[in-house]
Amino acid sequence: MKSVKGWGAVSIVVLFLTLDQTLKIWIKTHMQLHESIEIAPWFYIYFTENPGMAFGIEIISKLFLTLFRIVAVSFLAYYLHKIIKDNYKTCYIACIALIFAGAIGNIVDSVFYGVVFDHSSGQVATFMPEGGGYASWLHGKVVDMFYFPLINTTLPDWLPIWGGQDFIFFRPIFNLADSAICVGVFILFIFYRHTLSKSFSKEEEEKEKNADKTV
Repeated sequence: MKSVKGWGAVSIVVLFLTLDQTLKIWIKTHMQLHESIEIAPWFYIYFTENPGMAFGIEIISKLFLTLFRIVAVSFLAYYLHKIIKDNYKTCYIACIALIFAGAIGNIVDSVFYGVVFDHSSGQVATFMPEGGGYASWLHGKVVDMFYFPLINTTLPDWLPIWGGQDFIFFRPIFNLADSAICVGVFILFIFYRHTLSKSFSKEEEEKEKNADKTV
């Protein structure tokens, strides 16, 4: 049973990582920065690059963010292995695998894309350009492309402060890796908060027992 859950988790990670990187590489090698393709009035493939966190948030330096992501993924890998070994519920393992896959997907961009691609401003990027990439190792930008302006309107003039201004809902542009992380976290907190809390409290108890043995 554990081996089945383990292979299931591996399949999720490989599938989402493959889809995420295939789409990003296609976008990077077929579109210029800020170019868009309308799929529907409320759904666009809009190429943008994100130097910061998910949904374009920029708070900390790029190098620190990349290193932090690598540490976080290392912890997730350990935790995923542990819950498979402890035979946790399949759906819980799948959620952690989704988060893990999404985290790896964005790390690949941050670590490698600056070196293997040139810039996309006013041109379609080249893979492995002769003159080198647009940035050094660990300083690559994350490729984002999903844009859902579900509501695109102008607010009525009588509305205080914001009257007459353009209003777009939903503004953030994201990628498949961000989606995997968000879906995994959402399902965890809606259905598995108790399991999540219990797993960490159990790990703390094991650490205390091991510490007592060494004393």
